[in-house]
Amino acid sequence: MLDDSPVTGTMDRGRLTVVIPAYDVWAAPLRERAGRAATPELGAFLRHMTALSGPRPTLRWRRACRELADAASGGDLAMEVLRSLAEDEPLCSKERGAHAEWMGEGWHYHFLVHQDDRDLARGLVWAAALIGGAATVPHLATLALRVGLHGGSGVITDLKLAGAAINALAEVEDASALDALWRLRSRIRDRALRKQVDTALTTAAARAGITAAQLVERTVPDHGLDPGGSSERTLTDGYRVRLAIEDGTTVRLTFTASDGRTSRTAPAAVKGSEQLAPLKALAKEVRGTLSGERARLEALMSADRTWPYEEWCRHYRDHPVTGTLVRGLIWEFADSDGGPWQAAPPGVDPVGLPARVRLWHPVRATADEVRSWRERIVADQLRQPFKQAFREIYLLTPAEEQTGGYSNRFAAHIVHYQRLYALFKERGWQANYLCNHDGGWDGEARGEFGDGGWRARFHHEPADDAFHDSPDHATTDQVRFDRRTGRRWEPVPLHDVPPIVFTEAMRDVDLFVAVTSIAADPTWTDRGEGRHAAYWQSAVFGDLTATAQIRREALGRILPRLRIAKRCSLEGRFLVVRGELATYRIHLGSANVLMEPSGAYLCVVPSRGAGAGAGAGAGAGARAGGGAGRVFLPFEDERLSLVLSKAFLLADDARITDESILTQIRRAV
Repeated sequence: MLDDSPVTGTMDRGRLTVVIPAYDVWAAPLRERAGRAATPELGAFLRHMTALSGPRPTLRWRRACRELADAASGGDLAMEVLRSLAEDEPLCSKERGAHAEWMGEGWHYHFLVHQDDRDLARGLVWAAALIGGAATVPHLATLALRVGLHGGSGVITDLKLAGAAINALAEVEDASALDALWRLRSRIRDRALRKQVDTALTTAAARAGITAAQLVERTVPDHGLDPGGSSERTLTDGYRVRLAIEDGTTVRLTFTASDGRTSRTAPAAVKGSEQLAPLKALAKEVRGTLSGERARLEALMSADRTWPYEEWCRHYRDHPVTGTLVRGLIWEFADSDGGPWQAAPPGVDPVGLPARVRLWHPVRATADEVRSWRERIVADQLRQPFKQAFREIYLLTPAEEQTGGYSNRFAAHIVHYQRLYALFKERGWQANYLCNHDGGWDGEARGEFGDGGWRARFHHEPADDAFHDSPDHATTDQVRFDRRTGRRWEPVPLHDVPPIVFTEAMRDVDLFVAVTSIAADPTWTDRGEGRHAAYWQSAVFGDLTATAQIRREALGRILPRLRIAKRCSLEGRFLVVRGELATYRIHLGSANVLMEPSGAYLCVVPSRGAGAGAGAGAGAGARAGGGAGRVFLPFEDERLSLVLSKAFLLADDARITDESILTQIRRAV
């Protein structure tokens, strides 16, 4: 029976004891039930919950769980505990933590479950999933993120509790669980948890007799949208609201009054409607699915997968969400006789009835085909969901063929380390953290490609000899490749790596270096820092990388359409702009500026928001910011936008009012 002590909160039955946490918010339903009806059946059910000490329960445990839950009416109790774990307030270590006294007043943390109560909590999470089914999916996904994100949810991480939620999702036989697992895979960065998500997806796929990739593409929710990616409903006072996917990143609600007036914000008559909140929640869900699908489709660029045409139509082209992205991409089609692959323009159906489909990649195309597609994208202002026609291509160099096992193409760069580490996470790479501790002086970032069959390893190390906790700067080193063999990774020479895998991996590494290099910092020379000055001077106006070369090609197609075209020309790695006061050379890699004829450096720091696409987002037809106005760009590239913004500014330099810029120009001319 229950001991009502607020300190122990125990329930005894014979010689076995279950301790119910006395203060934890998530355990409140347990305390309430035990205080109201401390039955032997409830005691047996809770004791069984504490018997779960592994990440996945045995079949015997699951059968007993259902039987004991029925006897104790414990299903609803487990569901309420799961909801509380996912939504209710955590505890603060200052008040309830075991270390509150000796840690001092200046440091504290928030937590959900004390380690002594973890088995009980995990058992109840599993019980809720086994009994509640699809109704538990939102809470399981929320809990996994809440305790699985490092510092991102306001509570300390609990990898065991997060793992229980992830594994429980795999047991829920509902499409919503698979969608939740896919979204978790795109957000969770912890290596161990990512493996558990992958295992969960594979387990669910095997149960359905298909691959994990097929399972994901077949279970993308359509959210009740029509084939065009929209839905319309009638609200109070005659208002109609339309939810529509407008491009690769935008989901918008549009309100229409009875007289035909439209608004993108909710009218006053609608704001108080109970119908509005579910619509906003739906829009948020669609945005999440759209974002996940865009990332999944771009990952297919390294997979070299093919689909039967009918299967592709059903799960890709005609899907209300995925289809809005698919119709903006170039696809290739082949017949059943083994004929050549034929590419079709975005949104255009192939001729005849093909048998196979694959995603077009420029590494498989001829130079003339690539140029033709890029010209069409610019001329027709086609808006791709991610960079495809203008995608960078990385082929083995003679130096890489000679080294054999590694590439030094992106070695010896000085980068801002914190930005680099954040970008690793953003792109889905796993990396150890450089720090002043054992093992913290040798960095290795790992990214998987080709449907998980290949891995690239990007080595880096601190660039500073001494630092307090973690370095401000790092220096880059080799890139190596591994092939998956069963559960192991085996190093392979570069010439054994499929070209499509090699180019996609090196594209990511190029991005890491280009975005985080100190050469991209226009204020570096003004800081008075002598360190790394030689690197900055050599890199800031150095040879163009593959990304910068694509930028140059895009500019070649864009410039003739600009009002400043007569003042601009492309010369080598520079965009040359002839102003009234001076002539300027804008480097296409770093976007930094030199003035002629003196060769003096011109520091132009973009104002907030300049240089970024004006709200269009990736693949949505980026727009150059700043003075460039509404210039159509074929892909989102902040550096390209910055180059154009500076070009518009300097082409009209007689109207510049910023004294810091004018002073530099006067000194140089």
